[in-house]
Amino acid sequence: MSHPFSDVTVPLLSWYTENARSMPWRDDPTPYHVWISEIMLQQTRVSAVIPYYLRFIEMLPDIPSLASCDEEKLMKLWEGLGYYSRARNLKKAATVICEKYGGVFPSDYASIRALPGIGDYTAGAILSIAFGKPEPAVDGNVLRVFSRINGDFSDIMQKQTRDACRDVLRDCMPEGRTSEYTQALMELGATVCLPNGEPLCESCPARNFCLALRDGLISDLPVKTPSRPRKIEERTVYFILHGNCVALRRRPEGGLLSGLWEFPNGLRCDEPKDLPCEGDTFGDAKHIFSHIEWRMTSRVCRVKSSDLPAGFVWVNVAQLKKEYAVPAAFRSFLPRLLEALAEA
Repeated sequence: MSHPFSDVTVPLLSWYTENARSMPWRDDPTPYHVWISEIMLQQTRVSAVIPYYLRFIEMLPDIPSLASCDEEKLMKLWEGLGYYSRARNLKKAATVICEKYGGVFPSDYASIRALPGIGDYTAGAILSIAFGKPEPAVDGNVLRVFSRINGDFSDIMQKQTRDACRDVLRDCMPEGRTSEYTQALMELGATVCLPNGEPLCESCPARNFCLALRDGLISDLPVKTPSRPRKIEERTVYFILHGNCVALRRRPEGGLLSGLWEFPNGLRCDEPKDLPCEGDTFGDAKHIFSHIEWRMTSRVCRVKSSDLPAGFVWVNVAQLKKEYAVPAAFRSFLPRLLEALAEA
């Protein structure tokens, strides 16, 4: 039995043909390209991802090159995208593909889903877009479109809601056009059926079928359990300078920014008393993680001795730009830091 959502298929595909944005991974949707782009697009805007994607594919054009990539190089390629565990999982998954599948991306759901860092959504995107198989890719954009068209008040944060959406979409996917169908739903949610502000209902190919539009419920859907408030942390970031170098330390494995290089920092209430901090500062900054918000102030510390504690390194400007990946949380401090190092 067909679902009312199936009425949307034909106008949706026609709309996509006319309105699809140009993206480099769409030009050559191999499993590798789709995989890399979908992982990068998690929590990140398309416009921000494109230059990262192009550089990544140029440096690591295939699965074996990703599997053999040095982790420091990989982190530098990923620098600024955030959520660095995504990049580490890419390398882990590439290693599995090389060892278990001879470097060829698997084409069945169970094998793809079992790879590190790949969930239901990414597995569905790879299968439908790259392999042309009828497996939906259900993310927040798709759930929003689905909820509004169907006038569905089910909580989209619940697994049973996502599973129900996936089952309906699987039945609605047109044979031979699963790639376009999946991308059309993504595109509709990203550019028309907007998450914030007024959706562009007059431009929507599903406007004649949308129950939320008909019943004046657009602003009420989708239903989503509120996330917990972020924890606020007041932190001080220390820029320890020696000549034309700055000190970096590696964060511990596990937890936030696991294993990355950072400028020493800590909670403001725990500021050390023995650092020769000057009145100079590189300003204040704020960075929002998924569950924590850092509100940072900076202190400049110029030291005469080159001795550093274990886990610290001295880094000059060239190394900072080319070798060491600094998390985006500290990005707004970099212009002032680079000026100070250039003047040293």
